[in-house]
Amino acid sequence: MIKIEIDNIYNLDCIEGMKFIPDSFVDLIITDPPFAIDFKAKKENYNRKSERVIEGYNEIPKQLYYDFTIQWMSQAFRVLKETGSMFVFSGWNNLKDILNAIDALGFITVNHIIWKYQFGVVTKRKFVTSHYHCLYVCKNEKKRKFFPYARFTPDAKDNDGTSLHYKDKEDVWFIKREYWAGSVKTPTKLPAELITKILLYTSEKGDIVLDPFLGSGQVALVAKSLERHYIGFEIVKEYYEFAAKRLNENNYKIKDFKNFEEDNSKSMINLFKLLDVG
Repeated sequence: MIKIEIDNIYNLDCIEGMKFIPDSFVDLIITDPPFAIDFKAKKENYNRKSERVIEGYNEIPKQLYYDFTIQWMSQAFRVLKETGSMFVFSGWNNLKDILNAIDALGFITVNHIIWKYQFGVVTKRKFVTSHYHCLYVCKNEKKRKFFPYARFTPDAKDNDGTSLHYKDKEDVWFIKREYWAGSVKTPTKLPAELITKILLYTSEKGDIVLDPFLGSGQVALVAKSLERHYIGFEIVKEYYEFAAKRLNENNYKIKDFKNFEEDNSKSMINLFKLLDVG
């Protein structure tokens, strides 16, 4: 019997690991599942050097993706509180499987958000994909948490008089990818700014945030910096160790994965500057 505790991450398959979380225990789930697109984790996309990308990306065969999604989402549905929400990121390739699983399991779709980043991979025979889908869902539409003025007051305006409160809550989000030039990284990661926005609008200090596919630990690290509790699962040992090191040492960026030579205090200060908190 595995005991799952808050403010811990686990080197486990999330489908098995979530079975040890009590019913209605988690306030918020933010996750970016595997792609099912024959993803080349070491490919030098987005100006990254392959020697700085950690090995071990675990892919799901396309023909198994719907069943895989049903399995992890059924556990997510069970552990999520009635007041909670879930945000699932997806490319267009496997979007239909995720949408069908959401409906099949009884989740209620609140928003279909588009995350527009600065540019995608150059293509020759099709249009460039430079956005990601984010499905914002819940179990109980009347009870779910949402804090509409968490980032801007009702009367806040930008330089041209546009309501910042309105603009920030539109369902197309223009947020840049983080490239981490010169630092070690996992093949994919969500920007801290993106995670922060979700956390501020849909959770409170002291809430429990779950990421079933933890990767580099971004969700857990940003949740920790904003005084939320976290739980995470990562099946790839190398990614788990990378995430654990970042969390244990409050280290946002790492220059050398083997020696972890970057100064931790400076790294966390940089994270606070990025989030504009603290």
